[in-house]
Amino acid sequence: MNNASKLNEPVAITSVQELGNLVRECRVAQKMTQADILGLANTGNRFIVELENGKPTVQFQKVLDVLDTLGLEMVIQKKGSL
Repeated sequence: MNNASKLNEPVAITSVQELGNLVRECRVAQKMTQADILGLANTGNRFIVELENGKPTVQFQKVLDVLDTLGLEMVIQKKGSL
C-alpha cells in the first residue's frame, strides 16, 4: 500500500525523498499533472520536478504551498507518537 492511499491517517515522513514520493502519489491519485500543480501553487515546473525527485534544498514555503494545493497539511509532533 502506498502512502497516498492511507492518507486518512497520519504518515511519518523521514526523508525528502519520501515527501517527494508522497506528493507525486497524491498528485497522481487526484488525476493532476505537474502543470496543474505549478499553476495552482504558483510555482515553476522545475520546482515540482525537484520536489517529487526528493531534492533536499527545495524552498520550504513552496513545499507548503504545494501540500496545500493537494489538500494536505504538515503536522509536527513528538517522534514515535504515530
